[in-house]
Amino acid sequence: MKKVAIVGGGAAGLMAAVGVLEKEAVPVIFEKNRRLGLKLLITGKGRCNLTNDLEIPEFVENFPGNGTFLYSSLYNFSNHQLLDFFAELNVPTKMERGGRFFPESDKAGDVVGALTDYIVKKGAQIKYNTRVEQLWLEKGKLQGIKAGGNFYRFTSVIIAAGGLSYPKTGSTGDGYKLAREAGHTIVDPFPSLVPLKTKEKWVAQVQGLTLKNVQVTAFWHDKELGSEFGEMLFTHFGVSGPIILSLSRTIVQTLKTKGGPIKIRINLKPALDFAQLDARLQRVFSEFSKKQYKNTLDSLFPKSLIEPIILLSGIDPHKPAHQISKEERSRLANLIQSLELTIIGFSSYDEAIVTAGGVSVKEVDPSTMESKILKGLFFAGETLDIDGYTGGYNLQAAFSTGYLAGQSAGEYTGAHMHNI
Repeated sequence: MKKVAIVGGGAAGLMAAVGVLEKEAVPVIFEKNRRLGLKLLITGKGRCNLTNDLEIPEFVENFPGNGTFLYSSLYNFSNHQLLDFFAELNVPTKMERGGRFFPESDKAGDVVGALTDYIVKKGAQIKYNTRVEQLWLEKGKLQGIKAGGNFYRFTSVIIAAGGLSYPKTGSTGDGYKLAREAGHTIVDPFPSLVPLKTKEKWVAQVQGLTLKNVQVTAFWHDKELGSEFGEMLFTHFGVSGPIILSLSRTIVQTLKTKGGPIKIRINLKPALDFAQLDARLQRVFSEFSKKQYKNTLDSLFPKSLIEPIILLSGIDPHKPAHQISKEERSRLANLIQSLELTIIGFSSYDEAIVTAGGVSVKEVDPSTMESKILKGLFFAGETLDIDGYTGGYNLQAAFSTGYLAGQSAGEYTGAHMHNI
């Protein structure tokens, strides 16, 4: 009976086991934690955003990191096949805004539980609290792995050990070390989908404030890096939330390669052009003409943002509204449409949703997930240099690459050795 070692029991590793079982081989998952799917349990704030409703070409566009590499695996095991699979496992799903799919129960634990039960019933073996220390290589050929001080012989090996995000869940770069042993190139990893730190300290005054329907644009010097519309959040050290996370990949990459300064400009009223906004301000100031400037802004901004806006606008807070000049009004309108923050850093891997970088996809066959360098070695999930935006894309990539790697490794006999 063919046995396949799977390094890591997260989303990619669990789905790899499903693929292996389909080919009537035995998957053995080596998981260094005492339970499976620790990172899966915290995705989507514990609700588990499984996938997205987009068609595959659009799906791929949501991967700034090597999306085209995923075509084969996504067509082999698509988002719709994934949803059907979970329906068969009695995990019904529901679609929410932005095409995001979640389990109906809103519990990530149901996803992990159903997958675990399924593979164990079918004959998968799981070795908990067992870290894979190295690949077992003899004369340049893969024989198996070394784990817990012992050597284990396997027909093939799948590395699905995650990246570096959320290290408390066990993602500590083990997959990169094993890949290097096999001769693979590791593209320098960096945190992606990560909260950003700002130079401006006033953000701490508004921490916890969520802004909806705003447009955020990022600039390096005067070059636009990207722009996103939607929801963002202020933290005690900077900014976060969906659109910030989406912009963070480019921002982090630019900071790491070119340095600063990087500015983001928040348009608080993107539905209005400058003339419409100015007219709105005129209406507000005439309606409350006898009030002081500081008491006229309730209808324009969330309460906690009023004080920073007053300060940044440079208008005397005690000035009566009817005395505000055209020039002051213009300054305020510009501030509303271009509230600027300076990005000076980003959070650690502890807060990064995904890791960008990883095993170079040029050295992996996208139609099988097999290493082009070492026969019998396969890769899946975040260990690879692929990363997507938020919205269920990264989990689908883990499931699809895991399933394809599992099928390929399950079919692999070790006999048809051929030169690369």
